[in-house]
Amino acid sequence: MNSKTLMYILKRIALAVLTVWVVITVTFFVMRAVPGGPFLGEKAITPEAQAALEAKYGLDKPVFEQYLTYLKDIVTKFDFGPSLKLRGRDVIDIIGDGMKVSAKLGLMAAGIALVTGVVLGAVAALRRNKLIDKVIMVITTAFISMPSFIMGTFLLLLFALEWAILPANGETAAGLILPVFTLSLSPMANITRLTRSSMLDVLGQDYIRTARAKGVSQVKIIFGHALKNSLIPVITYFGPMLAYVVTGSLVVEQIFAVPGIGRYFVSSITGRDYPLIMGTTIVLASLIVIMNLISDIMYKVVDPRITLE
Repeated sequence: MNSKTLMYILKRIALAVLTVWVVITVTFFVMRAVPGGPFLGEKAITPEAQAALEAKYGLDKPVFEQYLTYLKDIVTKFDFGPSLKLRGRDVIDIIGDGMKVSAKLGLMAAGIALVTGVVLGAVAALRRNKLIDKVIMVITTAFISMPSFIMGTFLLLLFALEWAILPANGETAAGLILPVFTLSLSPMANITRLTRSSMLDVLGQDYIRTARAKGVSQVKIIFGHALKNSLIPVITYFGPMLAYVVTGSLVVEQIFAVPGIGRYFVSSITGRDYPLIMGTTIVLASLIVIMNLISDIMYKVVDPRITLE
């Protein structure tokens, strides 16, 4: 690794830290600015009891003091604090439990989307304007246009209720099949279209025509030149997409009752559970900036001609 590459990585890490700090700051103050509070929904709570709860969790202090304390706990102890609604549980433990399921769900969906999307995109590019190309483009356009809650509901009604061949919830191994498939469809369609577009552009380059003129085999041209060089846009998309699917789709997890981080995130918003909202937001933001950093570095691996500045 040369000095320019190292400096680029260090700059990107600093920018990533700054981005996460901005997300923390904006989320913290906007959340506190919304009228209401986490204990207003408690049944028959007295003003004295509410004041005691606020004092217990430090919510009676000035907002800026709460912010500084929260930042200090994150930086020094990586402590997101206790949940205000799931009493007796720390936010870091709740997120850990949810991520075990969401990560498994997301990684499987991302893997299926990547492999299937690259294969279909390559086939569509090599059979441009043929029947199979048109069929693939129609199907991928439908998957991109159709919201995940529509597709998830359709698959749930068809496979779980009508045919009864798969569980309706995601709490078992078999129950993860439908949510994984639902999560993978839209990314797979995007990767297919990106691969096709990029590969068509590469196949039209002069060096591809030169290779054909020299008698290089079609297989080597496709896999050694065209496909490899067409993966750069896919890498750009795959990094943030992986962060999205690993953290789990909120809608998909709700539809299939998957006990992942999405369920906790939704319940934290409806219940005004400040620490849990902050914790899940920080995890999501961190994953996105990390995946973007990895994507940029992977450019160099795929195409050594790219210089990182």
